[in-house]
Amino acid sequence: MGQLAKEDSMRRRTLLSAAGLAIPAHLLSKLDDALAIPPASSASPLPEQITSRLPRARSRFDSGDLARLVADLPDLLALAHEAADGREAGACARAAACYDLATATLNKIGRYEASRITADRAGVFASLSGSPISMAASARSLGIVLRHEGRRKIADQLTLQATHRLEAAGLGTPAHAAAYAQMLCTCAYNAAQAGDRDRALEMIKQAAHVTARLPTRAIPGQPFSIGPAHVSLYEIGVHWSLGDAGAALHAARDVHPSQLPTPERRGRLYTDLARAWWQWGKPEQTTAALLNAFRQSADEVRTRPAIRAMAVTLIDRHPRVAGVQALAAAIGYRR
Repeated sequence: MGQLAKEDSMRRRTLLSAAGLAIPAHLLSKLDDALAIPPASSASPLPEQITSRLPRARSRFDSGDLARLVADLPDLLALAHEAADGREAGACARAAACYDLATATLNKIGRYEASRITADRAGVFASLSGSPISMAASARSLGIVLRHEGRRKIADQLTLQATHRLEAAGLGTPAHAAAYAQMLCTCAYNAAQAGDRDRALEMIKQAAHVTARLPTRAIPGQPFSIGPAHVSLYEIGVHWSLGDAGAALHAARDVHPSQLPTPERRGRLYTDLARAWWQWGKPEQTTAALLNAFRQSADEVRTRPAIRAMAVTLIDRHPRVAGVQALAAAIGYRR
């Protein structure tokens, strides 16, 4: 078999493997239908309904419980949408936050067309809310969608503009400063993905500076949890995006999983390490990192398309490396 035929065969196996994701098809179909025709919500669209349910939904995202989160999203989005019909600022901000969470979830599981719908709706509600934090968060969500579409430069421009708007609105409160630090991290990663090394490194450095001045406790009104370890996690992603696996692994020395508050973030740490090791041509270390990611949050490896594809390629190319068969069993892949 020629090299091109081998590569085509590998791509087909990767796509077939990626179809075996952890989210039941009927749940995905129900969510798609809800985005086309929003269902009637199961409860009265009162603010307290959303303020109690949104944190529970975020907790499911953070813990990697994506199947139950996808099952919950149609009703949560319907509730938030109905509540925002009167265009009251707070209701619109809550609706934007619900759609941002939906976007993050859909991106995580590779449903990019649907995530574009939720990102656009988040942006509309965020604009109606008038909240600089809400508008920045929704721009960040759309930027991630654009990045997955391969439109890295547009994603970079969008998030950079949103960051400048947030800065111009004033950073006098901890919530605004925390949002600004998060946006700097996102901008740094987007700049790296777009190939702008100098700006990527400058912005991640600036994010670390802002974050060091934030309170260590949770900040009310801030949708992002950010601290020094969070910035270091982004720094790892910046370096491997720039093609510098050694710098990525060096940055990882400053991060211990216990410093990251959720299984999703700890899983992301290990998948970023796996990407760096893979970039460096180290299959055994890549395998170990992917297994660690799976132990923290199984869907980080089973469900994220890019990570699962890397795992499948690793299994196909290096079947005798220590841990590879355990990895294949973990993600349910058979060669």
